Amino acid sequence: MRKAIVYASVHHGNTEKLVKGIAEECQVDLIDAVKQPDADLSSYDMIGFASGIYFSKFHQSILGFAEKNLPDDKKVFLICTYGGSANYKSIEQILDKKHSTAIGKFGCKGYDTFGPFKLVGGIAKGHPDEEDIKNAVEFVKVLWRCVLLGEWMGLKEKIGHSSPGTFSSIIVRSSFLLMKKVCATICINLK
Repeated sequence: MRKAIVYASVHHGNTEKLVKGIAEECQVDLIDAVKQPDADLSSYDMIGFASGIYFSKFHQSILGFAEKNLPDDKKVFLICTYGGSANYKSIEQILDKKHSTAIGKFGCKGYDTFGPFKLVGGIAKGHPDEEDIKNAVEFVKVLWRCVLLGEWMGLKEKIGHSSPGTFSSIIVRSSFLLMKKVCATICINLK
């Protein structure tokens, strides 16, 4: 199964730093929405959208990319960096139009020098840091395990083995324990 993260990182490189850290640890293709605005996502099983937050929205290049290139009914996860607070509404509106839902969300602080923050040298200096990157990597790994487990459980039900076995219980317990370690907002809406 293939994973991709479509990202935009335009000011301080916060988002790029995060997604490159994820790509080093996870098998995921990175697509820069600014440099590759027409990339084909049809062959990916799970797609992430990553952006800084600008005026409470994902960057316009990500919103335009998702509107134009996201195939219907894909598993999507969201990643953002922010100076103030996380906000996913702008991208979630596009996901609704594409009949997709965010199966997971991750956000962390990112260095921000917008407006009055510039006068004081910015906020969230040094972020995302190594701990933020570690948490983002763990988020993607846990999310991927949960997606695979959900598909495995669905396949198991289709072939007539509906009672949960020891194997699936161990996976669920392990995934749950790993999720507890992740300092992120995780919303799993697996079908």
